[in-house]
Amino acid sequence: QVQLVESGGGLVQPGGSLRLSCATSEFTFSRSAMSWYRQAPGKVRESVSRIGSIDGTTTYADSVKGRFTISRDDGRNTVYLQMNSLKPEDTGVYYCKATTFVGTTFVGDYWGQGTQVTVSS
Repeated sequence: QVQLVESGGGLVQPGGSLRLSCATSEFTFSRSAMSWYRQAPGKVRESVSRIGSIDGTTTYADSVKGRFTISRDDGRNTVYLQMNSLKPEDTGVYYCKATTFVGTTFVGDYWGQGTQVTVSS
């Protein structure tokens, strides 16, 4: 059973920073592109950022470009989301997702349980 364990959420003032972490097994991590999504109250879940499994290519939603940075630590089987210059509209539950392949065969998408981020003064 694939497990993704997120941490690092919390309450922060506008302009502040948080770093989210998502850890999983070596088997899953080494075969997965890792992504962060978020869901604000009353809104659909949206993609925030993604990092590839092989070349580490990163993508970002326009709303977070220049403020958020995704990275992965292969030694710790962990993906991070560094969030700077946070805004109230960044508030939501942040989810980690692993898109896993074995070779070229898609195995599945696996989700973490989510971590709450609240940006408020």
